Amino acid sequence: MASEGFLNKIPGFATLAIHAGQDPEKWNSAAVVPPIVTSTTFKQPAPAEHTGFEYGRSGNPTRNTLEECLAALDKGKHALTFASGLGATTTIASLLSSGDHIVSCDDVYGGTNRLFRRVLDRLGLKTTFTDFTNLESVKNAIKDNTKMIWIETPTNPLLKVIDIAAVSAVAKEKGDIIVVVDNTFLTPYLQRPLDFGADIVVYSLTKYMNGHSDVIMGAAVLNDDALEERLRFLQNAMGVVPSPTDCYFVNRSLKTLALRMEQHQKSSYVIAKWLQNHPKVTEVLHPGLPTHPQYAIAQKQMTGHSGVFSFKHVGGLQESRKFLSSLKLFILAESLGGYESLAELPSVMTHASVPEEQRNELGITHSLIRLSVGLEDTHDLINDLDQAFIAAF
Repeated sequence: MASEGFLNKIPGFATLAIHAGQDPEKWNSAAVVPPIVTSTTFKQPAPAEHTGFEYGRSGNPTRNTLEECLAALDKGKHALTFASGLGATTTIASLLSSGDHIVSCDDVYGGTNRLFRRVLDRLGLKTTFTDFTNLESVKNAIKDNTKMIWIETPTNPLLKVIDIAAVSAVAKEKGDIIVVVDNTFLTPYLQRPLDFGADIVVYSLTKYMNGHSDVIMGAAVLNDDALEERLRFLQNAMGVVPSPTDCYFVNRSLKTLALRMEQHQKSSYVIAKWLQNHPKVTEVLHPGLPTHPQYAIAQKQMTGHSGVFSFKHVGGLQESRKFLSSLKLFILAESLGGYESLAELPSVMTHASVPEEQRNELGITHSLIRLSVGLEDTHDLINDLDQAFIAAF
């Protein structure tokens, strides 16, 4: 099994995904499927005396239902949703003030890297990128004005696994530092960062949580009441909120999250093992494989791995282009986590905004290909990869 040696599966996860926040009694109609409430405003019985909702940006019944379910899945007290994953990141970063400092893992989603370097930096928020697989590097990067540590694990696109508990402990030793973990690659089905000391877990719901490649949305889940109050203010004040219709779609998709993640996990493991034995493949970066450098860390904080992983081949840009253009079932496209299988070249696609020098230092070369294994028959996906290798080499 792909999850052998990892944490035990979380009991009751599928039940929570179907029932948390979904009580039909909350609706006058007792609708079993939560309705889409599109109203932007709500009637008040008296001036400034609303009955729970006043304006769509400040709160919406459909959005609140989704947030309640999301909180339950991560075993958190609070969840907030945003118009995109980067919208969630931007809002969380807005907890800080000019002059504050962020320590981020070096291998991180290209959009996060771009936001930190080209937007937050201009606003007076400086970021130090360092290798979080080395705890000494984390400790050395922390300054007196460090207020946030940004973890992505597994990382994108090199799939490095970061010890959440160890980094969180370092942060608490150093002082009042908010630890944020981007859990997009795994979802709470495979990893719950709050259990290991993180303060906030953040998601691009666009990916596995929605899983159908038809919604852009982000979320943050946390336990701290005071921190939630600050984030809730920013969510409303900045207006980075999702539409009720999109909230309905994600809420619907969560009902099959456990089933989907099981299949993504199984298929990606089989394909990763097949790639390991391919003569043109030099390395497979999959945290579920015993050959992964942080396999032991993965086992102690994950229940398994998802469908996204990377591999390196013996060729260069020319072979990568030919390989990717020869695929028939895997679609050459950015993003990940949908029911359909995707393949991409991070060096010129998702991570093109990362400075070339930093890409080279990290090892994001033209021979690194990232896959997002979907829900198709595994045998068909392997055949597709096989014929693409033949075409490219």
